[in-house]
Amino acid sequence: MNIQIFGKSKCFDTKKAERYFSERRIKVQKIDLLKYGMSGGEFDSVLRAVGGIENLIDYDQKNPDIDLLRYMADKTQKEDKVFENPKLMKTPIVRNGKKATVGYCPDVWATWE
Repeated sequence: MNIQIFGKSKCFDTKKAERYFSERRIKVQKIDLLKYGMSGGEFDSVLRAVGGIENLIDYDQKNPDIDLLRYMADKTQKEDKVFENPKLMKTPIVRNGKKATVGYCPDVWATWE
């Protein structure tokens, strides 16, 4: 397994995901999403794996950009806005090759080999 965890340093679910893999002695690569972001290829791969941009946006946070995203009709513009501003993404984003999850999903991770 080649696990990458993209998260925010103050995100509780990111810490839970790191603990999940640590308890199972699975090596992970931790990436601070706010500091380093994602490459274009990683972002596209995650979008395909999670089923589109709507599943990646954290609509629960209070941010004027989130309100704007709610009413944007153009999917490409939404993707560009979220790619440029990683704090709009729901975390943790956990990748294993071409597979990815958004949020805390131990049931899915348990099926990964």
